[in-house]
Amino acid sequence: MSLAHLIPSLEPKLRSLYDAHHERAKRIDWAYSEYLPLDELKANPESIPQLSPVVYTAVETALLTEVNLPWFTTHLYAAFRGSLSVMIDFLHTWTSEEDQHALLLETYLLLGGNGDPKRRAAMRKGVIRQGWATNIDSHFGAIAYTAIQELATQTFYLRVADIAEAEDPRLARALRRLAKDETLHMAFYRDAVKYHLEVEPNYVYPLAEVIMKFEMPGSGMPNYQERAELLAAKANYGPAEYYTQVIDALWRYWGIDQLEPTLARAREAQLKLIKHHQKLGRIAARLMERRKKRQEGAAD
Repeated sequence: MSLAHLIPSLEPKLRSLYDAHHERAKRIDWAYSEYLPLDELKANPESIPQLSPVVYTAVETALLTEVNLPWFTTHLYAAFRGSLSVMIDFLHTWTSEEDQHALLLETYLLLGGNGDPKRRAAMRKGVIRQGWATNIDSHFGAIAYTAIQELATQTFYLRVADIAEAEDPRLARALRRLAKDETLHMAFYRDAVKYHLEVEPNYVYPLAEVIMKFEMPGSGMPNYQERAELLAAKANYGPAEYYTQVIDALWRYWGIDQLEPTLARAREAQLKLIKHHQKLGRIAARLMERRKKRQEGAAD
């Protein structure tokens, strides 16, 4: 059996996951217009506040990530082609649910007159023109990558919602709505990974490569590093949160250090991944300690 492919005997369990996702999503179905203050705008055109640079940058960064949906879908379709049929079914559902995210963010910014719409449109075209792809071309690698990416996006939206609350509670509510979608999507991929590890612990081999080489899909947007540094400093979303709320959360859920692979290359990959996890933990601890000292200094 190739560790690049999904395990055929797991298709019934994955189908059950998909059916459960579909039912949960149906119960909380929504339209992006519900999260825009259209009635208030008619009565009071000034009802959407001007966002602070930090909150605006966070929303714009999310938008420039979400607009790449055509490329995400293209890449995942290519990755899952020839795999289990349930993965293509889930991909279709996932795409339809993700489609509203960029619409909501862009319309909110336009209605409130936040930022320069011409500049934003130019960046949007540029991001879509350059496309997106990962170096992952295996079925299992695709589900592992997407589990991490969806949890990171959910965490980001919740962090931004917290700092946006004081500026516009409606924006915070919308961001939390997007986070709910990401939570449901993440749960499907996360559990699909867990099922494979339970049946075949040697899947830790391709999983290790995905985790250690992971890079968010928005990393190709303009000024990505500057954006990341600003949001880490001002929005409390950076390497520390990526470790504690994404990597470590999945690490514990998947029980990576408890796996017992039988292949030599898988055992070696597991050991490398354990060291990688420990390194990220040390970095996160240092960053959180520095943040604590800065906050204490600011309070004095």
